[in-house]
Amino acid sequence: MQNYKIDNMTCGHCAGVVQKAILSVDPQATIKVDLGNREVSVETAAAAGPIADALKAAGYESRAL
Repeated sequence: MQNYKIDNMTCGHCAGVVQKAILSVDPQATIKVDLGNREVSVETAAAAGPIADALKAAGYESRAL
């Protein structure tokens, strides 16, 4: 399980973009978004680096929790 804090994820649209970015790295990932806390939990076989890179490319800075 990988957990990320994404401070600039502020709305439902943002959450959708974040999910799409993660799924571009691992289409089989299970994603849980906590929009209120601006956190994302990801069950994935992918490494954290490519996921963080995909989030950054989508316009979202993340930090691991």
